[in-house]
Amino acid sequence: MSGHLHRTRRLQPVLRTGASLGLLAAVLWWIEPHALVAAFGAPEPAWLALALAIGVLQTALSAWRWQRTAGRLGAPLGFTHALREYYLASFLNQILPGGVMGDAARAWRHASLPGAARDAAWQAVVIERSSGQLALLLVVVASVLASPALHGMPAQLASAVEGRGMIWAGTLAAAAIAVAILVRRARVVLRGLARATQQALLARDVVVRQSLASLLIVASYVAVWLCCMRMIGIGTPPAQAAALVPWVLLAMAIPLSVAGWGIREGAAALVWQAAGLDAAEGVAASVSYGLVVLLSTLPGALVLQRRKPAAHPAADAAVTCRADGP
Repeated sequence: MSGHLHRTRRLQPVLRTGASLGLLAAVLWWIEPHALVAAFGAPEPAWLALALAIGVLQTALSAWRWQRTAGRLGAPLGFTHALREYYLASFLNQILPGGVMGDAARAWRHASLPGAARDAAWQAVVIERSSGQLALLLVVVASVLASPALHGMPAQLASAVEGRGMIWAGTLAAAAIAVAILVRRARVVLRGLARATQQALLARDVVVRQSLASLLIVASYVAVWLCCMRMIGIGTPPAQAAALVPWVLLAMAIPLSVAGWGIREGAAALVWQAAGLDAAEGVAASVSYGLVVLLSTLPGALVLQRRKPAAHPAADAAVTCRADGP
């Protein structure tokens, strides 16, 4: 059983990379290349600068959220250390399959620090990321309730998927499998996380700050997307686009690709088409967003380059042991 599990884990990066490439190819088959190229209008570099500036604030706020969460669980972190580690984790999430390997490495390194409780370090990362996904889901629900034009979005998405046949049926089937796996794992994980979540996220003295931080982070993601649209000359009204972007970001939570590539573009095409907009523009904005996000995480590459592998031999041993565990 352990040998089979080990082989499965070794195949996961290949499968996720293949999923990204396959989905991107499907999008290009759907959106003809010349239509996609035409969606990139006159570039405006000032919007790129603004997007990157928002990315800095976004990472700083995310690091603060992680620091506060870890501190509540008895695994304190300095803000500078948290910011450096968050940049590194974000960079690794961009270049490694699955989109969560950087967060796993962040938890491993935190757990190896002197005085840090192993379980608390892992719980802090899980709770911090989960609170962001919960905030994103709430924003999606709020966008539907606040905009009458989005009330029919689920049915429109279903119609768009049906119109594209087996390509998107396969994507949804893969997503369903991923959700089933996560639910099965969550049954075990949530038992240990329940008390930590109550303490670090839902306690009366922190719930407001945690919620506001997560909502601001979601808002920053949407703002970066809007900047990317303006950067390449797409003129979709910001209010309309802002209501659609959270749907695309939510699809990126499916851990079946490399940094969301393929899933994000497919979701953008579907959502834009369902809203009666040009699907090619949605894909163009998605590609621009992916490149800008990658650029915004490049400080993490500097952290990786400067990090001394031998600085914490005990930590490296701990990482090796835990990587082979359940």
